[in-house]
Amino acid sequence: MKIKSLFLGLTFSVSLYAADKYSNPVIDYSLPDPSIIKGEDGYFYLYATEDIRNLPIHRSKDLVNWEFVGTAFTDATRPDFEPEGGIWAPDINKIGDKYVLYYSMSVWGGEWTCGIGCAVADRPEGPFKDCGMMFRSNGIKVQNSIDPFYIEEDGRKYLFWGSFRGIYAIELSKDGLTVKAGATPVQIAGTAYEGTYIHKRGDYYYMFASIGSCCEGLKSTYTTVVGRSKQLMGPYVDKKGDLMLDNHHEVLIHKNESFVGTGHNSEIVTDEAGNDWVLYHAVSVKNPEGRVLMLDRVSWKDGWPVVTGNAPSVSAEKPNFKTKK
Repeated sequence: MKIKSLFLGLTFSVSLYAADKYSNPVIDYSLPDPSIIKGEDGYFYLYATEDIRNLPIHRSKDLVNWEFVGTAFTDATRPDFEPEGGIWAPDINKIGDKYVLYYSMSVWGGEWTCGIGCAVADRPEGPFKDCGMMFRSNGIKVQNSIDPFYIEEDGRKYLFWGSFRGIYAIELSKDGLTVKAGATPVQIAGTAYEGTYIHKRGDYYYMFASIGSCCEGLKSTYTTVVGRSKQLMGPYVDKKGDLMLDNHHEVLIHKNESFVGTGHNSEIVTDEAGNDWVLYHAVSVKNPEGRVLMLDRVSWKDGWPVVTGNAPSVSAEKPNFKTKK
C-alpha cells in the first residue's frame, strides 16, 4: 500500500512538472519573422512571413499552445504592388480602433523594387483590407526597404525598417497609414542588421535586430543582437558605448547544438508574473525544414536583456498565464 501510494505521488509530481514545462519549437513548421499582439478577447495573435500563402495568423492564450486562425489575405485581396513578390516580415499594431498590419513585399534579390505597405482590420484575425504601398526602395532611396516596425512616441508615429543596407526611420501621418508629408528617412543603425524591433524599458530604448544569413537551412548564421539608447532616434550603442551605426552590438541569442539561424524576434510579451518573453524563428538541427517558431524568456541584468546561455532553450518553464489552452 505504501509502495502504491509512493508510486502515485511520484507520478503526480512528474505530471505537474511536465505540465509546467514547454519544449521548443512551440510551432514545428515554418513561421518566420513573427509579430505578436494581444487582442481584446484575451488571445495573443501571431503573424508571420507567408511560408503559408497570404500571411498566416495563429492565436494562443499562453504563448505555448497555438492554433491556426487563417490568413490575413486571400488570393483576391492580397497586396499586388510587387506582382511576383512574397509578403514578408509583418508588424502588427493597434492604432486607434483599427488593427494595422505593416508588411514587406519583395522578390528574392529585388532590393530596389521591394517596398512596404499596410493593411487594416477591425479584428486581429481579420479580414485585412490592403491600403497599398507606402513606399518602395527606388522611391524613398533606401535600398532593400523591407522589415517594417512601428512605434509611437509623444503622440507621433514612426516606422523603422531596413535590411543590410542600413536601418532607417521616418515619421508617419496621424493615422499611421502613410508617410508624413515632407518627412525624410533618417539612418539609425548600420549595414549589419535587419528585422529590427524597439522596446522601451525604464530610461532606455532597446533596439533588437538580426545579423547574418536567415535562409540557408543548417548553414544559416542568423543571430539576434541588441543595443540601447536614451533617445528613440539614437544613438544606439553596445556595452562599451560603440555605435550600432558602426555595426557594434551585444549578442542576445546565437545558435547551439539543437537550433541555428536564431533571429528576427517578435515584440516582448510580459506574463502575469512579470516575466518577459520573446518569440523568434530558428532552424531545427533535427528537422531543418523551414524556420520554426521559438519561445524564450528574457531576463534583465545591469540594464541589458539576457537569454539563458545566449542560446535557445530545448525545454523550459512555461510563461505564467492563468488561462491555459
